[in-house]
Amino acid sequence: MNLEKVIFGFVIVLAATLNFGFVVGDIDNPAHHHVGELFAAVVVNLIATVLKFGDRTQVGAIHLSTSLVSDVQLLIAASVWAWAVHVSGVGFTPEVTASVVSLSAGALFANVISVAILIGETLMLRR
Repeated sequence: MNLEKVIFGFVIVLAATLNFGFVVGDIDNPAHHHVGELFAAVVVNLIATVLKFGDRTQVGAIHLSTSLVSDVQLLIAASVWAWAVHVSGVGFTPEVTASVVSLSAGALFANVISVAILIGETLMLRR
């Protein structure tokens, strides 16, 4: 068993599950979406992106691109949250919550693609 591949797979799946945990709930109910979950999703997605650098294959390029899409979506979602709460003073209203969750759902879709590619790549390996 290759420890590097185990860690790589673990981080990719963890990124997807953390993002899923944040997205689940009523889209406009702030009580269903905790800032800590979004923060954890951002951090783990950034770690996943770093792990994807260095793979020079076409599959590696697709892994990296899905990870970058997820990072951008989550960073924008975190920025919208921070702007609404700390800069504009609007607070975490249902409208802001819906925007943040929608952006995070886009990142989740990119994570699902990455996990699907990981599974496909694993199934194609021959011993």
